[in-house]
Amino acid sequence: MIAVSTTAVVPVTVQPSPVELHAVRETAFGAPSLRNRQRYVRVRAGIYAPRAAWEALAPWERYLARVHAYALVCPGAVFAYESAAALRGMPLFGEPRDIHVFASERTSSRRFGDVCVHTGVDGRVVERLQGFALTSAADTAIDLMRVLPPAFGLAVGDAAISPAQGGSVTTEMLLSLAESQAHRRGRGRLTLLLPLLDPRAESPGESVSRAVIVWSGFEPPELQVVFRIDGFSDRVDFAWASVRAIGESDGFGKYVGETAEETIRRVREEKRRESRLRRQCSAFDRWEMNDAKRVTPLVERLDAMKIPRIAHPRAGLLVMTNGRSFPAAASRAVPR
Repeated sequence: MIAVSTTAVVPVTVQPSPVELHAVRETAFGAPSLRNRQRYVRVRAGIYAPRAAWEALAPWERYLARVHAYALVCPGAVFAYESAAALRGMPLFGEPRDIHVFASERTSSRRFGDVCVHTGVDGRVVERLQGFALTSAADTAIDLMRVLPPAFGLAVGDAAISPAQGGSVTTEMLLSLAESQAHRRGRGRLTLLLPLLDPRAESPGESVSRAVIVWSGFEPPELQVVFRIDGFSDRVDFAWASVRAIGESDGFGKYVGETAEETIRRVREEKRRESRLRRQCSAFDRWEMNDAKRVTPLVERLDAMKIPRIAHPRAGLLVMTNGRSFPAAASRAVPR
């Protein structure tokens, strides 16, 4: 069955631009020149951002700003793939190279500079949110799961169905959509990933970690297990009852408060939490997203925790190079 492109309205908010954008055509007479390279960065033809603020952005934030800049010059565009994901707050990996839009009226997909215009035999559900038109969360997830490295595709799929990550669809909706589509590209990846999706995943780091765990041949963990002791209920990312082991996919952002005192308080609370957990298990470790993306550091930690290996590794699935994004050094380059 071929999906039909329709329009829907849902109560979802679009991620705002992380930096102020200025259009040359709207610059008031006598205002400082936006073409002053010491003060402003050209984001797109006729669209500029303050240089200091731009240089402080993370790669994925920079991409979100680029999407907003394109929307200013092409307000009728229907955003798709990474561009729709950025606006929805779905996971991005690095700074995507291209702006992606969908045009159902076209007979073939085309590239115009850094803009990819997509079409195809399958339509898309288009949602109009806060002045933006973009493919639905389900369409966006399925599109990206077809083309991203498998671990990153798993993270996008998890995010689409995870309440903790703002997910608005269900696994069943994604399965139904995939089955209805005639397009064959990436069908094997969908067959691989869809059965692995889990709405309990609370961050992209957890999803990528789970991919490394499973495809390295380790026993799959139980997710979001609650440990109770001394009147506390502590929920963990990963647990293996067979060896009484606990694993945490960590990010330092959750420890940073608005004040130094708040940050210290959060760190102390986490240390107390870890102490309680260590009293209830035989092995405990935590790692960062970069450990999972490099694969070997996480595998070594799992071996040290004595997590059982129950299958042969599938190294081919653990390629973490995303050719759809700029290399890290290039994504930090300041446009002229």
